[in-house]
Amino acid sequence: MAAILIRRDSASPALASLALVLIGICLSWVLLAGGARATSSEPGKDVQADPGPCVAAAGAADGDKTIDVCGALIDNEKAAKPDRVKALMARAAAYDRKQMIDRAITDYDTVLRLDPSLADAHNARGELWRRKGDRPKAIVDFGAALKLNPDHAAAKVNYKSLSLELERMGAMMAVAGKPSFDCRKARRAVEKAICASPELADLDREVNASIVRAIREAPSPHQARELQRDQDQFIARRNVEFGKPGYDLQKAMRERLRQINGADGY
Repeated sequence: MAAILIRRDSASPALASLALVLIGICLSWVLLAGGARATSSEPGKDVQADPGPCVAAAGAADGDKTIDVCGALIDNEKAAKPDRVKALMARAAAYDRKQMIDRAITDYDTVLRLDPSLADAHNARGELWRRKGDRPKAIVDFGAALKLNPDHAAAKVNYKSLSLELERMGAMMAVAGKPSFDCRKARRAVEKAICASPELADLDREVNASIVRAIREAPSPHQARELQRDQDQFIARRNVEFGKPGYDLQKAMRERLRQINGADGY
């Protein structure tokens, strides 16, 4: 800014006053310009990050692009919290579709740290835990989803089915290593051998459960009687042949199981 010089001996009072006003205006412009530059350069004062590309990629179900652009939004410090949560949910779903379960779980972990009230995130993470085989963590997540939203349809189905699965597993564990008969009443050598082997005991129980089911589901009473006759003959043959050279009890029981259930197991 060019200096404005005022000679006291030659300038009139009016000119001197005008010069002072001009100097004030120039100084004001300088200060305003400097303040604007300082404001624009201060961290955290810029416009917030745009969630548009992430929303578009997720809507198009483009997994790779969702992971890329939503990841950029997640890492952007200027992203609003609701936008970051939605981006994490979208990226987690994309990871899930690509079978990257651990990464998806990590994103849902972050979502629930930011907002623990999201029933959808609890349910989605529960489904991933279940697929990983961690049923205890899965049932906790399904329960949390239902506590937050008792009408959450998917969480209801997941909680019920997993509860039944755990119940069945508990029942199976209760009879594991136990045959279909009372070992305290075992008299025959073959029965004692079955009671002494958890593997043979499980196999005996499975054979018995399969023949009971087959008889119950038989199309006619005649076929049901035929099935029972076949089973009685198998037991009698087993009792006689056990202990003889070349007789393999486990092989005979497995073969009987295949006969009852068929080659495909049904």
